[in-house]
Amino acid sequence: MPELPEVETLSEFLRAQVVGCTVADVQIAALAAIKTADPPISALVGREIVEVGRSGKWLWLRAAGESPLILAIHLARAGWLRWRKNPPATPLRVGAKQVAIRFVFTDGDGVNRGAMDLTEAGTKKRLAVHLVTDLNQIPAISELGPDPLSQNFDDVALADVLQNQGGRWLKSTLRDQRAIAGIGNAYSDEILHRARLSPTARGDSLDDAEISALFGATKGVLTEAVNRLTQLDVAELKDGKRSGLEIHGHTGDPCPACGDKIREVSTTDSSFQYCPKCQTNGQILADRRMSRLLK
Repeated sequence: MPELPEVETLSEFLRAQVVGCTVADVQIAALAAIKTADPPISALVGREIVEVGRSGKWLWLRAAGESPLILAIHLARAGWLRWRKNPPATPLRVGAKQVAIRFVFTDGDGVNRGAMDLTEAGTKKRLAVHLVTDLNQIPAISELGPDPLSQNFDDVALADVLQNQGGRWLKSTLRDQRAIAGIGNAYSDEILHRARLSPTARGDSLDDAEISALFGATKGVLTEAVNRLTQLDVAELKDGKRSGLEIHGHTGDPCPACGDKIREVSTTDSSFQYCPKCQTNGQILADRRMSRLLK
């Protein structure tokens, strides 16, 4: 699933490609991906894109007009964005498998500037595309927690988040978009490992030093990922994310910090990785559904 660093990189890329351009065409192959009906997605045609941004894991494009419109995109677990310098001459047809939606852009003279394809793999289709006049019309955006890369997010703000979450696991809090926006399964594993904190530690039990460590790890991991990914071509982002992860997805490999074996806890719909020596004082976490520790 694309998380904050990937979406931030995509927003920077699109900003350079489409700001000042006009939406020349919108082609829809997957009708279920369109989550709003009023205004219709076709209302974007003929409008100039004036801003591109990110809210948590959401990517959005603002179009000018008497009533400004905002195209908001959530790539979900298996969605992705592909940029085409030369879009195909044949329009998409409903039911096409490779691309869900295509947005074609031109410059002020009507010259082709490229196309943005939204794709989605797998059988569970969760790609979400909204067209609204205000981002807060989308509950998932209006309910977002603080952005961990914003200037207003500091260790005091993080402490407040942890206290408000009560006794929830740190892993659950970091992944909850209403608590902190933009972090998912992969980067939460990286953050917790760098902070040397257990995924199952209670957020409201951390002392000042642990909160400081978690804050520094959050800022550090995400900032480094953004800096690394912005050096890559958009087509390389998926592989770039995977190659930058040291803990997530490395079950059975030696921990890069201590050499202990990286362990995994599986849940009904995902899994997470951690290092026992670095994070849990050598204890092996049981399956989450059993809610206990194994010696």
